[in-house]
Amino acid sequence: MNHKQIDTIHKAANSGRVELIRLGIALLFIVGIVLYTAARGTTPSLMLIVAAVVGAYMAMNIGANDVANNVGPAVGSKALTMGGALVIAAIFEAAGAIIAGGDVVSTIRSGIIDPTLIPDKQTFVWIMLAALLAGALWLNVATAIGAPVSTTHSIVGAILGSGVAAGGMSIADWAQVGTIAASWVISPLLGGIFAALFLYLIKRTITYQENMIAAAAKMVPLLVGLMAWTFTTYLMLKGLNRIWKIEFWTATGVGLVVGIAVCLILKPVIKSRASLVENTKQSVNNFFTIPLIFAAALLSFAHGANDVANAIGPLAAINDTLMSSDASLHDKASIPMWIMIIGAIGISLGLALYGPKVIQTVGSEITELDQMRAFCIALAATITVIVASQMGLPVSSTHIAVGGVFGVGFLREYLKANHARMLDEIKAHHPEGDQAAIDAFMVRFNKASATEKGVMLQELKTRAKQQLDPAHFSKMELKGLKKVYRQELVKRSQIMKIAAAWVVTVPISAILSAMIYFMLRGMLLPA
Repeated sequence: MNHKQIDTIHKAANSGRVELIRLGIALLFIVGIVLYTAARGTTPSLMLIVAAVVGAYMAMNIGANDVANNVGPAVGSKALTMGGALVIAAIFEAAGAIIAGGDVVSTIRSGIIDPTLIPDKQTFVWIMLAALLAGALWLNVATAIGAPVSTTHSIVGAILGSGVAAGGMSIADWAQVGTIAASWVISPLLGGIFAALFLYLIKRTITYQENMIAAAAKMVPLLVGLMAWTFTTYLMLKGLNRIWKIEFWTATGVGLVVGIAVCLILKPVIKSRASLVENTKQSVNNFFTIPLIFAAALLSFAHGANDVANAIGPLAAINDTLMSSDASLHDKASIPMWIMIIGAIGISLGLALYGPKVIQTVGSEITELDQMRAFCIALAATITVIVASQMGLPVSSTHIAVGGVFGVGFLREYLKANHARMLDEIKAHHPEGDQAAIDAFMVRFNKASATEKGVMLQELKTRAKQQLDPAHFSKMELKGLKKVYRQELVKRSQIMKIAAAWVVTVPISAILSAMIYFMLRGMLLPA
């Protein structure tokens, strides 16, 4: 056996050891949940202990999969290391869940099924337990293959499946199911468009300028101020909405004040820093590093506040049903602090143990990201959620963030192809072999603004029409020169994998949930 084979064996053994450690920590958390639930003051039922375990498992899977959307772009752009991102996200996810997760949750997520058609409380508990387990299992599979999916869609599909299994097809609100299906297209499309627009704005106003640093000194405070405006509005509407009810226009006004203040504070700081750095694209990128770290933290806080309900909502509903002496089902269930803590710790633990795989997919395996592109994705995510919410459009934060990654990637493809096309036109309208003339033109062309470049290209075309081109290229030669190799900057294989995972999330969760419901019913019904 040679040294290379020994090294391979050692690497495989180390990888297996790491996986065992992760599994061991996760199992310790689950055992702790069992012991705590069993040792609580009231006499807990076996069903509540099982539900607490499944709720903790669901929370870990949410942390492993969904949190990647908040920190993935920052990690991919090197604004944050993987370790730094995990620490920041874990802290702010837990803080968002505990501080702003709310004390009441809807027992039937998004009104997807009609609770009046559920025959009894026992059946309701089985529906919720089956939904929790099915949603968690699908998220586990998606995380294993590195596909970021919507946890909200997972739990909605699961409740739909077990609800239909218990009460028939008439129990479901199919119009609501239709709006969820529509979000598969709406969410990534809006996220991609907004992210691409912001990136194009940065390119036109900063990186396409001859003095990029001077342009950045003017634009970066405005862009960061815009981010502060949108993030403040987003946090007030989405992150703190369960503890502080506020109107849209009030939140927007407060956000605007914060944005203006941030812009005014940053302007002299950026101007001073700009005088000390080189006129390079990397120097411009560095201006966006700190805003990206804040974005990752605030997005994690808002996500913890909102999506903790996906893990603990069904668990809170089961707890409310089992502990209530009332025979009727409740539309809302209170969330005890011990259940909230299960959700908060579970999300943070799942992120730390299994989050890096999906973070890597979002951050680096779809397209190459730098700080400017990651900034555009974060900004697009918040604006899209705000705009869509006010328009009443059903959107998924997961789909929006991943759509933003695709958006900046496809814009880069288009711009690179367009640039190559312009180079071909320049070469086609200069004398054949006159490299000196081409080089001289390219020096002027690269220094010109976007508008001036268009004028220069138009002049070349005019010269060609007037037959002022001594090379006299034929139409076939010109056509050959204009052929541009379309460089793929977005991995098509990732598009297919992620799109397929999105499309099957609701159906697979529903089927799994229905199967688990029938299994529970068969085991627990008296003979």
